[in-house]
Amino acid sequence: MTRFGAVILGCAGSTLSEAEKSLYSETRPFGFILFNRNLQDADQIRALCDALREAAGHDAPVFIDQEGGRVQRLRPPLARAWAPPLEDARAANAERRFYLRGRLIAHELCGFGIDANCVPTLDIARTETHAVLRNRCYGTDRDSVIRNGRALVQGCRDGGVLPVMKHLPGHGRGTLDSHLELPRVTTSRSSLGDEDFASFAAFADLPMAMTAHLVFEDIDPRPATLSPVMNGVIRNDIGFGNLLMTDDISMQALSGTVAERGTAARAAGCDVVLHCNGDLAEMQALCAAVGTMDDPGQARAEAALAARTQPKPVDIDSLRAEADAFAALDPRPNPA
Repeated sequence: MTRFGAVILGCAGSTLSEAEKSLYSETRPFGFILFNRNLQDADQIRALCDALREAAGHDAPVFIDQEGGRVQRLRPPLARAWAPPLEDARAANAERRFYLRGRLIAHELCGFGIDANCVPTLDIARTETHAVLRNRCYGTDRDSVIRNGRALVQGCRDGGVLPVMKHLPGHGRGTLDSHLELPRVTTSRSSLGDEDFASFAAFADLPMAMTAHLVFEDIDPRPATLSPVMNGVIRNDIGFGNLLMTDDISMQALSGTVAERGTAARAAGCDVVLHCNGDLAEMQALCAAVGTMDDPGQARAEAALAARTQPKPVDIDSLRAEADAFAALDPRPNPA
């Protein structure tokens, strides 16, 4: 079998340029990710997903960030609007709400040809957690995060969508926005292991996970995405042995060129590098730098693809009505 390129790439617009098609054909990315700039209507999204897979030459997974709340790429009228996850975590019947969220979002994504969602977000929300992340979390303590995360994962899987847990090994103590700056965490390793790392260890069976761009100063001075030491924590302490992807490698928490960051992430032990902004020159340089997957990465990638399943039959209208009833009980409209 031909090797996958060790990348997940975006694209610039709602259709592929000839240059993008050429790059994807030459490098055979493991997968692709969609953003608002790529989404116009149902027919266009399905056609784009087909074009991406055709260019890559395999049934590549197409990812999206469809968490609900502020991080929701598909919005009405294309998809249902959801409250931020932390709002559901604070409400009655939280686990059922998270199952419905996962199952109904999966139903919508499959209809567009999207088969992987970058959820669950298993970071623990704390008072100091930066606002860019806090209301995207599933609870303010380890146990509620695990319960709600497991319910959402079951909804995803029942709906035929692969989940990607994030942000490994824990971003909840970050006080800066890693899109713009590098957060640093001073908490002791033992405390991290009992709380932050433990919420991910409960999901070590998931097929895919995403790293975090932040420094754990008590463990290693390098950002987790670029740290072989933190990769060891993920693989050994947390016990995650499946496909490990980076968070978006173009985020400004990291220094150096995109190609240099990607090379460092691969050297640290990440199987695949995520690049989201669709910049063709950056994608070309990154693909040239990171090349194809090694043997362990290829095996983990193939196992992740083999974990894809067909949606289970369900009365979608009944689930929608149940979600509507929960929303009607909430004290205020679903906020963005």
